[in-house]
Amino acid sequence: MSGIVYLVGSGPGGLGLLTFRAREVIDAAEVVLYDQLPGEEVLASLPASAEKINCGKFGGAHTLTQDEIESLMVDRAKKGYRVVRLKGGDSFVFGRGGEEMEVLREHNITVEVVPGITSAVAVPECVGIPVTHRTWASQVTFLTGHEDPTKEESAIDWRWLAGSPGTIVILMGVKNLPMITRSLIEHGMAGTKPVAIIERGFRPDQRVTTGTLADITKKAEESGVKPPAIIVIGEVVSLYRDGSEGAWSR
Repeated sequence: MSGIVYLVGSGPGGLGLLTFRAREVIDAAEVVLYDQLPGEEVLASLPASAEKINCGKFGGAHTLTQDEIESLMVDRAKKGYRVVRLKGGDSFVFGRGGEEMEVLREHNITVEVVPGITSAVAVPECVGIPVTHRTWASQVTFLTGHEDPTKEESAIDWRWLAGSPGTIVILMGVKNLPMITRSLIEHGMAGTKPVAIIERGFRPDQRVTTGTLADITKKAEESGVKPPAIIVIGEVVSLYRDGSEGAWSR
């Protein structure tokens, strides 16, 4: 008897940006392993009959380790259940979905990937910041602000990044914001480069903090910026206008 695992991206927040396919597999799920990023609306809509397992990660504190999460998926699928692994955004964009797919395949478990709208694009959009623009940015670079701590050295080429044109979008970067801004400036990026930090995108308490590469760390500290947040660096940030963060629909 063999079940199936759905690796589901729930989008950047709220039910309005959950895809039809995601809704179908969530409603039919017998087991849901969920993170916190899908948000309260999505989590409140999980089927009452399903076994719900909290896999949330808060900074350095993990409810379950990655190995434990993968073991649970394998166990429930081998028992014949329909399992949903639910993440915010898209599970393959800095969401470890690729690693989980590898483990499931090693155990000959059927996997279906259900793409989600990535917060890397959607959250800047919802406050009026396009990540590409015909005038300002013909290139966009996505990177994680929180690499695997077991790596001996960073996989990010800061010198190349500091000299690259276009927009830089950083996920999970609030904790390391001082290091990120310092590295970019030390490798040649102008301290006047516009920066925006969008906290809790698509949620009622969404907030935007803007500044420059040279002063955004201080402004973030003064404002008490906390994750989850998206950091956008580039000239497209100049298109942001105060108040535009409410211009979206659920």
